[in-house]
Amino acid sequence: MADFEPGPWKADLERRTTGAVDALKHDLAGLRTGRANTSLLDPVQVEVYGAMMPLSQVATVTAPESRMLSVQVWDRSNVTPVEKAIRSAGLGLNPITDGQTLRLPIPDMTEERRKEMAKLAGSYGEKAKIAARNVRRDGMDVLKAAEKKGKISQDEQKRLETDVQKITDKAIADIDAAAAAKEKEIMAR
Repeated sequence: MADFEPGPWKADLERRTTGAVDALKHDLAGLRTGRANTSLLDPVQVEVYGAMMPLSQVATVTAPESRMLSVQVWDRSNVTPVEKAIRSAGLGLNPITDGQTLRLPIPDMTEERRKEMAKLAGSYGEKAKIAARNVRRDGMDVLKAAEKKGKISQDEQKRLETDVQKITDKAIADIDAAAAAKEKEIMAR
């Protein structure tokens, strides 16, 4: 930042901390909970037409029942690559092929698997908190530099540091809430 301006600078910090929270929510959506959720297949990459593509670009994913996902492949020649990609994605799902539609029954998770998934949700939360703290550190560094160059007073620096801390605290509270909700969802029977 060449010139320090509190308005745009603060908006940038808020955008970056919100990004950390949004990234966490996206990661958590891909964790299995024992219930059908179309976002479960978001990380699946399919090798078609000589390139790796997200599943959503070659098929439509729906959840017709609470324990079943349905994948409607648009091009019949892609059914086998889609099936292979789902099997090898490490989600513990075994597709049942019916023409251009793959049915994916969601099996019950064992207690051990639930604990592993809950632990993974917690580690995603920790990574997001680290990202939020890095944003705070960057913000504090900018304030120190601006004060040193005489662009803001020490009083202004202290006030803005409080604002940075509030932004960080809100992001960490959001992260904790999202991770705790996902852990609770995973551990529920």
